[in-house]
Amino acid sequence: MRRFLQKSGCLLGGGLLIFGLANFGKQPSLKPFHVNGFAQGTTYHITYYATDSSLTREQADSIFHSLDSSLSVYKPYSLITRFNQEQRGLVPDLHLKKVVLKAQEVSATSGGIFDITVMPLVKLWGFGPAGRTKPEPRAEEVKEVLKYVGYKKLYFQGDSLLKKDPRLTIDVNGIAQGYTVDVIAGFLDARGVENYLVEVGGEIRVKGRKQPSGEVMKIGVESPSEKENEETPVLIKTVFVKEGAVTTSGKYRNFYQSGNKKISHLIDPRTGYTLNNEMISVTVWAKDGITADAYDNVFMGLPLKRAFDFLEKHQGLECYFIYLKKDGTVADTASAGFEAMQNRN
Repeated sequence: MRRFLQKSGCLLGGGLLIFGLANFGKQPSLKPFHVNGFAQGTTYHITYYATDSSLTREQADSIFHSLDSSLSVYKPYSLITRFNQEQRGLVPDLHLKKVVLKAQEVSATSGGIFDITVMPLVKLWGFGPAGRTKPEPRAEEVKEVLKYVGYKKLYFQGDSLLKKDPRLTIDVNGIAQGYTVDVIAGFLDARGVENYLVEVGGEIRVKGRKQPSGEVMKIGVESPSEKENEETPVLIKTVFVKEGAVTTSGKYRNFYQSGNKKISHLIDPRTGYTLNNEMISVTVWAKDGITADAYDNVFMGLPLKRAFDFLEKHQGLECYFIYLKKDGTVADTASAGFEAMQNRN
């Protein structure tokens, strides 16, 4: 979900020898291409190897613009903004449809821990597009907003995305950047690029290896810090990813103080209140970005034991947890599959 990963040692480079039945010559050397910029309120870095340019800065910016025009609640012209303003619904484009379908799937699987209809609660707690304009909400306000929150109040009928309550609004920020890295990865795949790393706001999608060394891509997980842009972030774990996506969700940066309470931006859509468990951050590996990004939210909403129980029942996910122990000290643990990714081979 959110931006607490730093790519480390992830430049791709070198060449590849391919032999065919009819052509025993050497394939032209692959060259490194780097595309960097600012989009979706954060930075992005794309590194890939190809014989010639397969993705330019202008093409990347066009992809980001297309995604923002569909999914950004911060853009008044976006399709999701139009949906939120509609009384009943609308016909979504392919981006919005894919993201909502995945969100609904994860909502059902998690029992509503992840729920994109949480937007009214996010705004109530002062984390929406308008910012923190209100004090901490009263219990009766939370109870009233909960009447029109819930993923079962959002549904598809034919080609239309519809709402059962006209007050229902959605926010896909918890899943959109994972989907974004998938879209860019798909663009590169379609052009035959076999080695790349795509990073948007800390959400990472990897395919292939560094060249010419053939080393597995290395990704560093940052130590939790309340500072948004540390010049020298502390890496507390390094994993080697052969293919797939790695994303992180945490509640240690986007928060505000209310008296002696720390109010996190992560809201439990089942209760209407901010998350209050031992989890500090969760890093998830999955086969694609949209899956990892959705489930890092789910695991943030689970106590540690239930998180491991959930992992046992759902294949294709690996996790690294940083959490607060009962004595107030910080500890970490990981699934066996995530621990195995510390091996570079």
